[in-house]
Amino acid sequence: MPGRERPLDKYQPLLFLLLELWGGGPSPGPGAIFLARVFYLFLCPWRGRRPTALGGMFRNASAVCLHLVGPLRGKKPGASLARCLHQTLTMAKRLRARRLDGIDHNPWVEFVKLTSEEADVVNLGQGFPDFSPPEFAVEAFQHAVSGDFMLNQYTKAFGYPPLTKILASFFGKLLGQEIDPLKNVLVTVGAYGALFTAFQALVDEGDEVIIIEPFFDCYEPMTLMAGGRPVFVSLKPSSTQKGEPNSSSNWQLDPTELASKFTSRTKALILNTPNNPLGKVFSREELELVASLCQQHDVVCITDEVYQWLVFDGFQHISIASLPGMWERTLTIGSAGKTFSVTGWKVGWVLGPDSLMKHLRTVHQNSIYHCATQGQAAVAQSFEREQLHFGQPSSYFVQLPQYIQRCRDHMIQSLQSVGLRPVIPQGSYFLITDISDFKNKMPDLPGAADEPYDRRFVKWMIKNKGLAAIPVSIFFSVPHRKIFDHYIRFCFVKDESTLRAMDQKLQKWKAELTP
Repeated sequence: MPGRERPLDKYQPLLFLLLELWGGGPSPGPGAIFLARVFYLFLCPWRGRRPTALGGMFRNASAVCLHLVGPLRGKKPGASLARCLHQTLTMAKRLRARRLDGIDHNPWVEFVKLTSEEADVVNLGQGFPDFSPPEFAVEAFQHAVSGDFMLNQYTKAFGYPPLTKILASFFGKLLGQEIDPLKNVLVTVGAYGALFTAFQALVDEGDEVIIIEPFFDCYEPMTLMAGGRPVFVSLKPSSTQKGEPNSSSNWQLDPTELASKFTSRTKALILNTPNNPLGKVFSREELELVASLCQQHDVVCITDEVYQWLVFDGFQHISIASLPGMWERTLTIGSAGKTFSVTGWKVGWVLGPDSLMKHLRTVHQNSIYHCATQGQAAVAQSFEREQLHFGQPSSYFVQLPQYIQRCRDHMIQSLQSVGLRPVIPQGSYFLITDISDFKNKMPDLPGAADEPYDRRFVKWMIKNKGLAAIPVSIFFSVPHRKIFDHYIRFCFVKDESTLRAMDQKLQKWKAELTP
């Protein structure tokens, strides 16, 4: 009715007063009027409500007001205040996409930072070699940089033609397939890029992805970002006889449990062999079980095989795509970084049938589009060299695992000297070691009450013993982290000087343990 005071009008002077107290002036400027209008609109849905309800709503609005006008403290009234308020309101909108919810924390950032902050720490946590790549790979890269000037320009979007050609030829023989360089090969920004492209291309909202744990920690967030739902199944250690060495081969899948994870919503299964962090090399029998279930339920297998050349003790790496009926439903991912000890080059690839690869190409052409030409040229030349030497003593794929196995054995012996109990890996860069004895002797290490023990132990070890490792619980789903929080991971793909520095730290540790 004309002349009747509206219930909300009496609150407008309070908003002006709030701005005045926040550093404005006695006469409300455009900013105050703008804010009053904003909150008038904010309260409009509450017109006609009972005073008590309105009061409660106003208290909520006032709280929001305090949050919004905080940045305006000390601002003078006028157009600048209005602009500042507009910017504040704009930035109050949700900025982060919902697909990032719950995946913003990265444990690698935390532990790398912690390692760098402490002086004289031997870094055995991150998985990279600290020795020189093979001479032929370095020369190939130098030639790519200083040779043909056109290698400074774009190449084909899906891969430098000499590289896709040699990958098709090399792996075609290993997989028993006629691989088309144009249809069955995609070059990516490292294996990480290959994994991301695969998840984005194939996983849809509500699709389930089976992840075998322990798993490389990017599999879960990549599933979530694609809208999928991770479904976890654990490798579990079997008991060993007293005195018998604990091996990664003792960690097994329960066939019944694995089968129970497949449903009508299962879209893909992610396989990692040799496994990071465990170092397990899946046997033919285990791969045949996975293959049978994938075929039975019409599921795609994404297989991460970046450590395929790093297999020890006579074990054999088998690609699941080589099994009958699996090429048609498998994406095989590889890495030049792990193959030639050049992790900084970031050249990876995916091999698979065109029915799957065409979808990865769609993602690739609308995101990365193209990978660095010179790195691809160097990898192509390195593979051409290896194809000539394949299976011979001069092959890098023969020499590297022999050297790395000696590094592994060195580390195992050294860790055992202080009471750590390594699980002997069959492959990869890594081993995990059981810290149960330390958990029993010193259970109350500093840290949050709900923090897994292995995280607290690694932080303590970095600070007090000068040795960096990675807690194994980060490679498990949240419900299983406390179950497996008595293991830590070490990288043994290190130069002899690094291993000697490790020995010195461990010998000092051993002396402290001796009564």
